[in-house]
Amino acid sequence: MKELALHLLDLVENSIRARASKIVLSIVERTSEDLLEVTVQDNGEGMDERTLRKIWDPFFSGQKKKVGLGIPLFAQVIEQCGGKIEISSKEGRGTLVKAVVPRSHIDLPPLGNIPETMALLVVSHPEIEWDLQHLVDGRGWSFNSKEFVSGMDGNEVGLMYPYLREWFQNQEDRLREGISHEN
Repeated sequence: MKELALHLLDLVENSIRARASKIVLSIVERTSEDLLEVTVQDNGEGMDERTLRKIWDPFFSGQKKKVGLGIPLFAQVIEQCGGKIEISSKEGRGTLVKAVVPRSHIDLPPLGNIPETMALLVVSHPEIEWDLQHLVDGRGWSFNSKEFVSGMDGNEVGLMYPYLREWFQNQEDRLREGISHEN
């Protein structure tokens, strides 16, 4: 995958398939330490120890698929760039995926279109509470979908896609300009 945003979508799909009702997606950049930290945490079904050990195998899938390339490919990208990935999970309590990697590594794919990714997550799964944030050196933005989707049905939330994408784009623009603005 050419963008980290695509890996994030894949990780989030795992959370959705695990019947998560809340997913926390965090991107934290620390420029002085040259670090990028990406975290996906859910309250889904979680995994037992046996399954947790097997998820690194590209020929294993906890879902009814023949292969499970998402986590092994993401791990490969992170590790090839000198980073580390950690996954912890408890049955019935959810899963945490955390990757930390040097931001400046030449082979690290770009973040990609974060505004579009975030907006797609919210409108395509309005039944899930999304807690999204992007921080750079302690400044940034956060968004929780619970209040946003309150009182709307799925179709109405879907119609909000252009607005949401624009809102996330504005937050990213402000973040890159060094202006912190929180929801």
